[in-house]
Amino acid sequence: MKGDNQMKQIIIATHNPGKAEEFKDLFSHYNIKAQSLLDIPANLPDIEETGHTFSENAALKAQGIASIVKQPVLADDSGLMIDALDGRPGIFSARYAGEDKNDEANIQKVLNELKGVNINNRTARFICVLALARPNEETIFKTGYCEGTIGFTTVGTKGFGYDPIFIPKGHKRTMAEMSMTEKGRLSHRSAAMVQLETWLKGSNH
Repeated sequence: MKGDNQMKQIIIATHNPGKAEEFKDLFSHYNIKAQSLLDIPANLPDIEETGHTFSENAALKAQGIASIVKQPVLADDSGLMIDALDGRPGIFSARYAGEDKNDEANIQKVLNELKGVNINNRTARFICVLALARPNEETIFKTGYCEGTIGFTTVGTKGFGYDPIFIPKGHKRTMAEMSMTEKGRLSHRSAAMVQLETWLKGSNH
């Protein structure tokens, strides 16, 4: 773990501008220059997510790109786990209803599978696993969760993915009814980033 404070540059393995900005802002507080895949002219290969867990998929992406660019890479894998569905859709969250990654189809599949399940048994959680791969060092993993319940119908137009049916614990509105700021305070990625920041603080002393 010694020497981590020498990490002055990092690549965020995402093409999502919003996600990239969140991480860039975090790393800027530690004088670490972060770039996303949108900032890199090189044509990096798509890393296949062939893992069986969120951690494995995040590591595959981070380590795969780190082995090419020879510098630290941060990748994440996230999804929705529903207790009544034995943890599904899990690692298949983005493609639950098919390979075309259709949010509406994914939501309808979940709602159909939960037909007849009462509100007390519709508990679920979003999970986000961050993997930080560094050349010649062990990969660091940080995990965040957002506990909640799956509603009976879609409500709200903000957000993406399963947000219109996910009601965070302690709230009465879905994530799709919340502002970006409000959602940000509750989200699984935010929770994982807090874990990462705690590690960054420790490694920069």
